[in-house]
Amino acid sequence: MNTDPIADLLTRIRNAQKAHHQVVRVPHSTIKENILKILKQWNFIQDFKVKNHEDKVQKELEVLLKDDKVLTMRKISKPGQRIYVKKDELRLIKSGLGISIVSTSKGLMTNIEAKKQNMGGELICEIY
Repeated sequence: MNTDPIADLLTRIRNAQKAHHQVVRVPHSTIKENILKILKQWNFIQDFKVKNHEDKVQKELEVLLKDDKVLTMRKISKPGQRIYVKKDELRLIKSGLGISIVSTSKGLMTNIEAKKQNMGGELICEIY
């Protein structure tokens, strides 16, 4: 059992990029799938698929990485210390080149979307 599945997802992606792998497989969860949707929408990854194997009970997420992208990903909120931000405290990451992912009452969204909707929430991670 993993105590921080989001940190595990980010670490697996980061390690696969450093090892020049094209594909990463991670155990499935809804929050990981939503994070990957945001990463795909912002063009940080090429694509991802939800794989369901007959011989395995749990589904897998198969992430296709980009060749030219080297991502820097930082987990902000940790299981021992949750970091919450108000709408006024949301800031640009690397002058708008990066994003932070915020967990709001309306689901996961980027800092830019949360600012437009005047929402704050738990700051999950920063990606640039």
